[in-house]
Amino acid sequence: MKFLLIGGFPDSLLHFRGHLIQALLECGLAVHVAAPDLPDGGELRRRLEAQGLVVHSIPLRRAGMNPLADLRTLFALRGLMRWIRPDYVMGYTIKPVIYGSIAAWLTGVRNRYALITGLGYSFQGEGQRNALRTLVQGLYGIALARTHKVFFQNPDDEALFRARGILKPNISSVVLNGSGVDIASFDVAPLPAEPVFLLIARLLGDKGVREYVEAARVVRLTRSDVRFRVVGWIDENPDAISGQELDAWIEERSIEFLGRVSDVRPAIADASVYVLPSYREGTPRTVLEAMAMGRAIITTDAPGCRETVVDGVNGFLVPVREIAPLVTAMRRFIDSPELLSSMGQQSRKLALQKFDVHKVNAVMLKEMGIRC
Repeated sequence: MKFLLIGGFPDSLLHFRGHLIQALLECGLAVHVAAPDLPDGGELRRRLEAQGLVVHSIPLRRAGMNPLADLRTLFALRGLMRWIRPDYVMGYTIKPVIYGSIAAWLTGVRNRYALITGLGYSFQGEGQRNALRTLVQGLYGIALARTHKVFFQNPDDEALFRARGILKPNISSVVLNGSGVDIASFDVAPLPAEPVFLLIARLLGDKGVREYVEAARVVRLTRSDVRFRVVGWIDENPDAISGQELDAWIEERSIEFLGRVSDVRPAIADASVYVLPSYREGTPRTVLEAMAMGRAIITTDAPGCRETVVDGVNGFLVPVREIAPLVTAMRRFIDSPELLSSMGQQSRKLALQKFDVHKVNAVMLKEMGIRC
């Protein structure tokens, strides 16, 4: 039996889907993975192949809606499926879901699944995004009508797709507890001596990066000893933070920018509180990793984010786009440092109970009818 997994970002195959891939291999399936930018001889491709995967590089542009480029993606996926003849196909992120699902239907794949990991740029904001949102919703509707089951990472996204008619009543859906987190790899780390806040994200406006920086400015007016760190990178996205803006933040010392890292655990271990003021998520993986390492959380009362925090128990939920409540939450940890330990312990407990990656993947395998 062959399983084809399609992703829009090559690094995500290991970072976000690595444990699912391993579970599929342990169940005896031949696993094929497809993503852009996986050239022969490349380091990531070698790592994937070393795990026993069959790797395919596909033409796919994550950003933008160029009809010719997207048609090329669709035809490439259809050709790939005609060649390998998979028994299962699952795409995650927008374009792999849309064009992967349509290609699987065109080639008669028997088991077609989609994983909605977040709604992305087109579902955020108003104005010029409305036309893009209409287009993406229409394409989603066409694609998901040709799947057998759709996985969501929070109930709000599922409800939205149902309410807007994107997901038809005859297509079943399942809500997962995010992508899960490897509890064993992300173990509890001692808290640092001084207060340190941390944000890990692609540098996008919709991730709440500007709100985080502005809150840091406010807090540091009275507490210059408090440190605010950012791990991330500038993404090819219309909502990306500019290089000039980032340079200004670094120069004024509002934040310490650590850049992009291959392993986030040292950064989390050096932090007291993890902060993600995002406008909307699937379920944020970085928050789960910080929870597993025993860190208190500040995040927004927004879809996906609110699934990770019991307000006042393992952290605080704050309104989207608002600076003052974010500052207040930060100051509560600064003024009451005993909360760092107690709420961090609750984060770890919640991660164990709800977000263990092996529990999440067991649900996915069962819902796809894959038995080991």
